[in-house]
Amino acid sequence: MEIRVRVGDISQVDSDAIVVNLFEGVEQPGGATSAVDKALNGAISSLIGRGEIKGKFGEVSTLHTLGKLPAGIVAIAGLGKRQDFNLDKVRGATGESCRALRKFNCHRIATILHGTGIGGIELEASAEAIAEGALLGLYSFTKYKKPEYEDIKEILVVIKEGDKVPILEAAIGKGKLVAEATNLARDMGNEPANYMTPGQMAEIAKEIASKHNLEFRVFDREDMEAMGMEAFLGVAKGSNQPPKLITLAYRGAERSQEALGFLGKGITFDSGGISIKPSEGMDEMKNDMAGAAAVMAALAAIAQLKPKINVTAIMPATENLPSGTALKPGDVLKAMNGKTIEVISTDAEGRLILADALSYARKLGLSPLVDLATLTGACRVALGLSYGGLFGNDQGWIDKVLRAAQRAGEKMWQMPLAEEYKEQNKGEIADIKNTGNRYGGAITAALFLAEFVDNTPWVHLDIAGPRLSHKDGGYIVKGATGFGVRTLVELALSEARNQEAI
Repeated sequence: MEIRVRVGDISQVDSDAIVVNLFEGVEQPGGATSAVDKALNGAISSLIGRGEIKGKFGEVSTLHTLGKLPAGIVAIAGLGKRQDFNLDKVRGATGESCRALRKFNCHRIATILHGTGIGGIELEASAEAIAEGALLGLYSFTKYKKPEYEDIKEILVVIKEGDKVPILEAAIGKGKLVAEATNLARDMGNEPANYMTPGQMAEIAKEIASKHNLEFRVFDREDMEAMGMEAFLGVAKGSNQPPKLITLAYRGAERSQEALGFLGKGITFDSGGISIKPSEGMDEMKNDMAGAAAVMAALAAIAQLKPKINVTAIMPATENLPSGTALKPGDVLKAMNGKTIEVISTDAEGRLILADALSYARKLGLSPLVDLATLTGACRVALGLSYGGLFGNDQGWIDKVLRAAQRAGEKMWQMPLAEEYKEQNKGEIADIKNTGNRYGGAITAALFLAEFVDNTPWVHLDIAGPRLSHKDGGYIVKGATGFGVRTLVELALSEARNQEAI
């Protein structure tokens, strides 16, 4: 889909549909919405007066122009309450309006910049958010079925100031790039596990590296045995699919030896192993590699944006299946850093593969670190399905990640890394065990991971809740969400800016 800037009057643009907006509680439309209203002989004002258009966030009202405008349809996107308005509302309103117009078989849509008047949003920020919202909101995974609707081919962002075109085109370019990376992660998460194997994940990483000039390396079972990755390989024992430890590296600061470390859990299917999960909902466990997909896609975007910073991504990938060779409750494994782990539940496998991945990140000297993992059902219970849980050992680094998430529009909430809960992870016959009791499960899982980072600044993102959506809403669509991609990209960009400022 093409997204371009057009100088002109929205009411005069020749397109299948135009998009204007309305804040909740506004009784008389202003700006471009007012101009369109006048051309329609007050139809929008009339519907506002009758309470049929309220301007609530997520509301999209459509009117057929019946030849009164060059466009055939007008969509009025609700922006919600003015005091609650932000860039994420721009993304959401764009996603909703684009999906609504797709149902009318619109191929060419024109839109104004949302929120740049009384909403207080900068022009380029709105343009970037519109590009993100459109591409994310229109996403669908139709590889194995016929699409329900035809694609929108072109979106025109209509402005009146011709001198703003270059900066808006640049902003749209960035928004498209980040959204496309997020949709890549969504594609990977939506793929069936019989196609998205550890080997296929490695192939995708190789393609990304070739396309965007990244350093690529993949370690096989023999390599990991030589490195002492018993924890990772213990999980992989039950599957016939060979495990892969995948790395991608971006070098944007050639004179520096320092590099950020992004890590992602890559369980391509999680049955729970011998500690098998209930059958209901197990099909969703094909998306247990959402962390690895997000990290991989983020590197693809970072490589194209070219910030002056170094970033290395590490993605341990395997299946977790029951078999005659599978890991068993009660087994003891030795991680790469030498710590022994007593396995209480084979369904607490993500922390086992990340234990070795984090140990490897430290061996490479990566710092600071961020890991993303669909780690615990406990985090879903605590925070629901919209928020990721954030844990860390360095408040300065935690704050940077939280700020990046806020700018990106991804919801995260800091959780305690409570030292008093550490006792729950103490092993009976090994240094640590891989599960605590039923209380504070997301915290004890994070504390387990902390055993493998020592003093390296580190943040753990438990994305078990927001990695998947069961319905469409705003720019989120049903299925894999690609959660974390936009935060990681924004984090790398902000860290590069910080380093340049020093």
